[in-house]
Amino acid sequence: MRNIRLLIQYDGTAYHGWQTQPNGVTIQGQLEGRLENILGEKTPVTGAGRTDAGVHALAQCACFNTNSRLSTDTLREALNAGLPADIRILTADEADESFHARFSATGKTYIYIISTSRITSPFLLRYVWRLPYRLDIEAMRNAAASLLGHHDFSAFRGSGCGAKTTLRTLRTASVDRKDDMEFMAFRIEGDFIVLRFEGDAFLRHMVRNMVGSLVEVGRGKMKPADIADILAKGDRNLAGPTAPAQGLFLEQINYA
Repeated sequence: MRNIRLLIQYDGTAYHGWQTQPNGVTIQGQLEGRLENILGEKTPVTGAGRTDAGVHALAQCACFNTNSRLSTDTLREALNAGLPADIRILTADEADESFHARFSATGKTYIYIISTSRITSPFLLRYVWRLPYRLDIEAMRNAAASLLGHHDFSAFRGSGCGAKTTLRTLRTASVDRKDDMEFMAFRIEGDFIVLRFEGDAFLRHMVRNMVGSLVEVGRGKMKPADIADILAKGDRNLAGPTAPAQGLFLEQINYA
């Protein structure tokens, strides 16, 4: 049995997230449906991360088992030929039989993009959270520093999370301001804030809930020190709102 590894990029706007659902089009469902057409059998696909509805991925990793002798290049081309244009297989290769897209991962990196521009380019609307006010980035940075390290992230866990433990280690929590964004061959000017989080694993809605809380700090509705207090108390009701899905990207899956 061969273990095929895929590196996948997708725009999550039109999908109900990664994981297959009874009602709703998903990334996993699209992949498994296309593989069934190619291989003539039902082929479960395991992803490294279960992105939510509307969340995008620059480098999602997934794997599946097959007895097919089709080359990995042929599988990649056949998948891309039948998948919607907003899902692309960047690479396909044969991994060791012990490799597991989810359990072999040592960490994940997410980025979140906010636009505080007075006028946000229509080309970015699907990929940013538009906010009509300027944020205090230094306060947000100070607050984000409280999230670093090994903690119980219950306060930032979304409802419906099935994780067995809420303990996670966050290694990066950066907040940076940019005055332009590159889009294809163009440079779009504006006021943007890019947040990046890298950790061993993430709870359901954890990144979006952290972003929502940091925005409350940036607006002056919370103090930077409040984030550490919320984290320590573990009460989701004390944290900020959940940031919209469209600004979130799964940037990278890390493996040893």
